[in-house]
Amino acid sequence: MFWFSGMKNPKLQLLVHGDNIAASTISLTYPGVKLVKVNKVENPNYLFVDLEISASAKAGKFPINFSANGKKLFSYTYELKNRDKSATRIQGVTQKDFIYLLMPDRFSNGDKSNDVVQGLTETALNRDSMYYRHGGDIQGVINHLDYLKDLGITTVWMTPEIENDMPQASYHGYAATDHYKIDPRYGTNELFKKYVETAHAKGMKIIKDIVHNHIGTGHWFFKDLPMKNWVHQWPKYTQTNYRDQTVMDTHASEADRKKMLDGWFVPSMPDLNQKNPYVQNYLTQNHIWWIEYAGIDGLRLDTYPYNDPEYMADWAIKLRKEFPNLSVFGETFVHGVANQAYFTGGNTVNRGFDTHLPGITDMAVKEGIYEALNGKNGWTDGINRLYDVVAHDFLYKDPSLNCIALDNHDMSRFYSVVNEDFDKYKMGMALLLTMRGIPQMYYGTEILMKNFSNPDGLVRSDFPGGWDGDKKDKFIADGRTNKENEAFTFVKTLANYRKNSPTLQTGKLMQFVPEDDIYVYFRYNKMAKGSVMVISNNTEKEKTLNTERFAERTAGITTVKNIITGETVSFKEIKVPSKTTLVLELN
Repeated sequence: MFWFSGMKNPKLQLLVHGDNIAASTISLTYPGVKLVKVNKVENPNYLFVDLEISASAKAGKFPINFSANGKKLFSYTYELKNRDKSATRIQGVTQKDFIYLLMPDRFSNGDKSNDVVQGLTETALNRDSMYYRHGGDIQGVINHLDYLKDLGITTVWMTPEIENDMPQASYHGYAATDHYKIDPRYGTNELFKKYVETAHAKGMKIIKDIVHNHIGTGHWFFKDLPMKNWVHQWPKYTQTNYRDQTVMDTHASEADRKKMLDGWFVPSMPDLNQKNPYVQNYLTQNHIWWIEYAGIDGLRLDTYPYNDPEYMADWAIKLRKEFPNLSVFGETFVHGVANQAYFTGGNTVNRGFDTHLPGITDMAVKEGIYEALNGKNGWTDGINRLYDVVAHDFLYKDPSLNCIALDNHDMSRFYSVVNEDFDKYKMGMALLLTMRGIPQMYYGTEILMKNFSNPDGLVRSDFPGGWDGDKKDKFIADGRTNKENEAFTFVKTLANYRKNSPTLQTGKLMQFVPEDDIYVYFRYNKMAKGSVMVISNNTEKEKTLNTERFAERTAGITTVKNIITGETVSFKEIKVPSKTTLVLELN
């Protein structure tokens, strides 16, 4: 592609692919750019060219010359561009934000001309099947950024947008076939950049979903491997055991650990060998390139526990050096707080190793909320499970950097998990939007989209109204049912309150031991006024809460405001309806 002048790391490694290219001699002349070494590997169709770009190198174009036997074969024009230092770029994503996760193929079709792209392996377009492409694209997301902003969303996360030229289920995006190219059925690199810039102009942020661990079998460099150990090789096909415990278990078998880290995720997704320094350079540079090119604000790292730990730590250090404000969280689809914390930075769980990973996808909080909504209250069950999960925050360097969610594209939708109980739905959304961490909502949750993830495709249906001819347009109030509008308004009210609440954005959390099946926590800064009190009653009975035991957080408070209803009530005793989470601002 191209690179940028003024990067902190002066080293750049170019991958050159061409028929018997290793027989070529390379030369270049450009002020501030030094040709350090040309690396030949097993496959003569590859060269890896090491450059050093000094701080004095200016933006501009220069030829890289290829010759053989003293004769010039051809020149490739390479370019250094200036870094964009605009204040709205690469801002980072924090507790101030509310993330909306969507699958671009299933959200909205903004450009029919790219629905089918000839020359790609999969050209089927069938909205009646969950496994074919449906035609959603980046333009469709751009068209609905105002809808998201009105809802209270501050950050958009799409599942991977880069090319997935695979014969089946190519819509999901996790089987890359070209790391530097937006899938043409979604748009172009230029359109992706426009999408980021449009969001920034609206005061919103963008997260990019990236995959270190694996690629698709259709990837051009898998079809012509630079070297055998570019991917993990086995005598016969070996799938990962999906056991994150093998990485952290001091009693684990080395064979089990190797199978976890080096086994392939599925047969169509080869496992990259991240101990290979050429693979390391390729991945790290690619991610730096996308961030600098498009100005994205954060990264979500797919299948984080399956990656080589030492490489991922090095990767995190290198990216933070170039982009100090960039936010990063890793997908840790694991069970238990300690399992999650093991992968986070700071060596807080006696790992003896700092991953430099700021945050993770906090599945333990999700499970805690589900147990609070669906479980029967007991010493460690029901509402007490959520209390216990939060009490384990000491295991993290900074739990506020964790991404919390109630569902995503790999799990059953929240509304179905609570058996379409609207009271429980509102309870859960209130907890999500007031709990510590960075909240994320899956597309359609605001309009009560439902289904279970067996198979996954069932939770990846189209957003109604995203396609011309849809019978209902649920992007607008008139297209939604009364209950859907009530859900939308509930989320919108809390999300927009959160958007303007310093307490929920930066405040600490203090929780109290549940008593009489009521769980209470506060989000607070220094002053009691302006604090947010959250009261959750998961029982079938209305409760009356005496507030005297919360005096250390409520000195001088006489009234509270219900954020949803706008009603101001006396603070001394608070009636908490059955199956309700109250969100109250202290006045």
